[in-house]
Amino acid sequence: MSAINTNVEHFEYDNTIVRNFALASIIFAIVGLLVGLLIATQLFLPAANITQYFTFGRIRALHTNAVIFAFVGNAIFAGIYYSLQRLCKARLYSDLLSKIHFWGWQLIILSAAITLPLGLSTSKEYAELEWPIDIAIALIWVIFGINMFGTIFKRRERHLYVAIWFYIATFVTVAMLHIVNSLAIPVSLTKSYSLYAGVQDALVQWWYGHNAVAFFLTTPFLGLMYYYLPKMANRPVYSYKLSILHFWSLIFLYIWAGPHHLLYTSLPDWAQSLGTVFSIMLIAPSWGGMINGLLTLRGAWDKVREDPRLKMMVVGVTAYGMATFEGPMLSLKNINAIAHYTDWIPAHVHVGALGWNGFLSFAVMYYIVPKMYGNEMFSKKLMNAHFWLGTLGILFWAVPMYISGFTQGMMWKEFTAEGNLKYGSFLETTLQVIPMYYLRALGGLFYLSGALIGAYNIFKTMLVGKLIANEAAQAPALEKVFIAEGSDSHWHKWVERKPLQMLFWSFVVVAIGGMIEIIPTFMVQSNVPTIASVQPYTPLELQGRDLYIREGCVSCHSQMIRPFRSETERYGEYSKAGEFVYDHPFLWGSKRTGPDLHREGGKYPDSWHYHHMRDPTSMSPGSIMPPYEWLLEQKLNVSNTQDKLRAMKTLGVPYDDYAIKNANIDLAEQAKAISDNLAKEKIKVAPDKEIVALIAYLQRLGTDIKKGQQ
Repeated sequence: MSAINTNVEHFEYDNTIVRNFALASIIFAIVGLLVGLLIATQLFLPAANITQYFTFGRIRALHTNAVIFAFVGNAIFAGIYYSLQRLCKARLYSDLLSKIHFWGWQLIILSAAITLPLGLSTSKEYAELEWPIDIAIALIWVIFGINMFGTIFKRRERHLYVAIWFYIATFVTVAMLHIVNSLAIPVSLTKSYSLYAGVQDALVQWWYGHNAVAFFLTTPFLGLMYYYLPKMANRPVYSYKLSILHFWSLIFLYIWAGPHHLLYTSLPDWAQSLGTVFSIMLIAPSWGGMINGLLTLRGAWDKVREDPRLKMMVVGVTAYGMATFEGPMLSLKNINAIAHYTDWIPAHVHVGALGWNGFLSFAVMYYIVPKMYGNEMFSKKLMNAHFWLGTLGILFWAVPMYISGFTQGMMWKEFTAEGNLKYGSFLETTLQVIPMYYLRALGGLFYLSGALIGAYNIFKTMLVGKLIANEAAQAPALEKVFIAEGSDSHWHKWVERKPLQMLFWSFVVVAIGGMIEIIPTFMVQSNVPTIASVQPYTPLELQGRDLYIREGCVSCHSQMIRPFRSETERYGEYSKAGEFVYDHPFLWGSKRTGPDLHREGGKYPDSWHYHHMRDPTSMSPGSIMPPYEWLLEQKLNVSNTQDKLRAMKTLGVPYDDYAIKNANIDLAEQAKAISDNLAKEKIKVAPDKEIVALIAYLQRLGTDIKKGQQ
């Protein structure tokens, strides 16, 4: 070993960039929660769907994106940039990259806030943004990575603390997930089609969707927990060995679990089974992290009683433990058969989002803001008020939704003594749970009120103090150390002290599971048996499908009938993998607020769909679906029909040159037939209206199977 280094270097931490991300996080927390409260209200008050740009279908994605990427995302960057500098004993690598990262991320959020209400969406869960924004996300994420690794390379601390391992795994895995899932063929600047279709698209999407939760909403927060919880409690981490085991087992196992979102669907059984097995195994590392966090507080529980930040940390870590126990339970087929498509799933998600992500984000803000401003929080009483309102909000949100989910799951499956569905109308189950929707909105109001108090408290703290923009610090310079062969050194230190090796092995560990699940689903033809009667959509039906995506119909309606007697009795024959081979993107859905639509074609006359879109209650008294009058008035844009068919042909959909050339002629003929059909029932609607295209799509759903059986 070399001699002890006495060369002390002086430098400054950059608190300005941390402050900027913290401010953005607090502002977007309020925005995201306000939109959440609005969509919660829309589910029991359809009149709250104010305009076509603020319907539930369009702004649900705005809510999820605002909370995940704006509120929580900015909190992650604030927490990482503050802790990384202190763990590395170094200023961030580049002030310029920090600024580009900050303003680039805010522009991405702004672009989402504009495009999603306009209906510019890919419809893919947590990945709804169109291709130019996806490219921007990838570029800004790379800038974040360069800034992070540049800081690590110039560190004055030899060992990479466990929090940094989680930051590195977050960076590499989110990059991989985002790029693979976002691959698409552009039609125009605002429209694209997923590179994958049907079963493959569903697998890739939920490989991404589940692991966006894992590696954007879990691993960075575990890193933050490992830094901020010991700091707040002034206690060392309970077990360093447990943190090593926790890290490597978590990132390896998590990546396999995506298929548990697709149980009983058309996904191959072997992939479903893999997802279930690895989901069950996930309990061990997840609870290892929770236990490591909670046991760090041994001997410091008196501080928890007094410190609202530690209270938030304890409730947050406990919520993480609950959610990561419930997730594997929901991956068991017998439980999933009841829970999937019900309000149980949003309840499960929000325990993690409001408890784990929300409370940890605010706890981190409450810790770093006073540190950066050289004072104490403005009001401890307001911090406590925030904690209790937030906790009540979580309970009032989650408990009613669990009750609602159990109710839905049981009602959907209940039969009479004579063997008939007891609740044959889907609407009966919806009306039964509306009181729970009132309570959910109340819970959202509590949580939002707490966040508003927290924002006020933080802003007052900033106003009273003064930002220490460049915080003076000092540390000995890092010198090279030669470790002799056979010396007392564990193998894992060889990786954990070298950031590029940590990056490489983290990538290898997370890539294994994805490759084993995804590649065979693409390469082995038997995974998606073809059905001869399944044909590509007509030009009008394709335009109608894009309107369906624009309006966010997939947020409330599934297109996946599972092989249960209760579902085949209610909807028709169960869904087959070969039916979705031309679906770019897939539209299987993840929540049924309304009935499944996969066998909707031919079920009702065209006039029924017209009246249902004009005024849903005229066809379904008591419906909570909003009216879509604009579809009756707005003219269908057919200028891009040929471009859409060309893009589909590039993706392998068998449109020939003649069909592409005459696309709008065929479209007009089919539209006129529907218009004439409506005229017979005294409904005057021009063939060029959007409603005609949507009716064409809805009437196509599930009809290919019926043709094949004739």
